[in-house]
Amino acid sequence: MFGRSEYSRAISLDIGEIERRLRSLERRLERIGGRTSATAAETADRIGEAVASALGSMAERFRNRAGSVSEEAVRFGGQATREAARLGNTALRRLAGEVEHRPLVVLAVAVGVGFLAGLASHRR
Repeated sequence: MFGRSEYSRAISLDIGEIERRLRSLERRLERIGGRTSATAAETADRIGEAVASALGSMAERFRNRAGSVSEEAVRFGGQATREAARLGNTALRRLAGEVEHRPLVVLAVAVGVGFLAGLASHRR
């Protein structure tokens, strides 16, 4: 019986030692886990900042391109307006010249166009 008591005491000491080591290991893991979560949070913040920066620079490039496209559109619009005005003035001068030289022909053409326009609007 004496042997069993020593055996039980040895097992109790071993179990106590195992429990002590487990608690120590748990504390270490908690510290490591705390550091890991802090590191993960910092890493997530850094990644978020990098993504935000990249998206910001992309948005800036799009804004710059949109600005240059709108400037080109304004320039082309101005050119088109000037060209249309020039063509309109040229057509008006030609028409005025034709009216001076051939007033009856121009009057006949105007009556014909009016007649065709009347027929087209009457059918609808």
